[in-house]
Amino acid sequence: MFESKEPTAEPSDPQEPHQRRFWRGVLARLRNNFLAGLVVIAPVGLTVWLIWTVTGWIDGFVLPFVPQKFQPEQYIGIDIRGLGVIFFLVFTLVVGWMAKGMVGRSFIGWGERVVGQMPVIRSVYNGLKQIAETVFAQTETSFDRVVLIQYPRPGIWAIAFVSTNAKGEIRRLVPADDPILSVFLPTTPNPTSGFLLFVPQSDVIELDMSVEEAAKLVISAGLVAPEDPQVLAAAAAAPRPIQQAARRARDREKIGA
Repeated sequence: MFESKEPTAEPSDPQEPHQRRFWRGVLARLRNNFLAGLVVIAPVGLTVWLIWTVTGWIDGFVLPFVPQKFQPEQYIGIDIRGLGVIFFLVFTLVVGWMAKGMVGRSFIGWGERVVGQMPVIRSVYNGLKQIAETVFAQTETSFDRVVLIQYPRPGIWAIAFVSTNAKGEIRRLVPADDPILSVFLPTTPNPTSGFLLFVPQSDVIELDMSVEEAAKLVISAGLVAPEDPQVLAAAAAAPRPIQQAARRARDREKIGA
């Protein structure tokens, strides 16, 4: 009778596990380098793309109103990006200079009286004018304080910006003993949209962070949080071993995030 012989397994290469570990290490290093480069390139690339896009949008809107003889493209044969922005800045400076004079104020007053007689355009113009004066004027109505308020229910806190104190009918009708604050509650990740809330001053917690730091916190959905000044001051005054322990704890928090 013939004896059946099972195929014998080939001897494994002792170098194979080391090779697999080597290639896994190479791939891990490449991945880490790629992510580190992406962290550096992404903000710069997005900023350049945004500036390039906005500049092109302004050029496309402004240049059609500029006479052809004032556009250098017909002389040098090259489309200069940003030329519309320059024309817009110069035009705005000239209009601002003229608006400060007697003739400019008279002309603006006459134009506003004409617009005031148009039912629909009057409402749109007055609303846009108030928004522009509020945003661009350096007055007390600008966002200069960051607060915490309880929204949408007690026990849940949200970041908000104080615009001004409530005035007029709202302040008269709201039943509160302390001042009423007009606060803007931004949404994440787009802080330009949000809600206008009227909150008693006793119901808000004022923060030490700046408006820019709070905006970064809102846009990043809480990932980019500013350091607490009191914690930093306590860490600076602590002995060196405690400072090192606090630094290691912050590093572990960043790695976990």
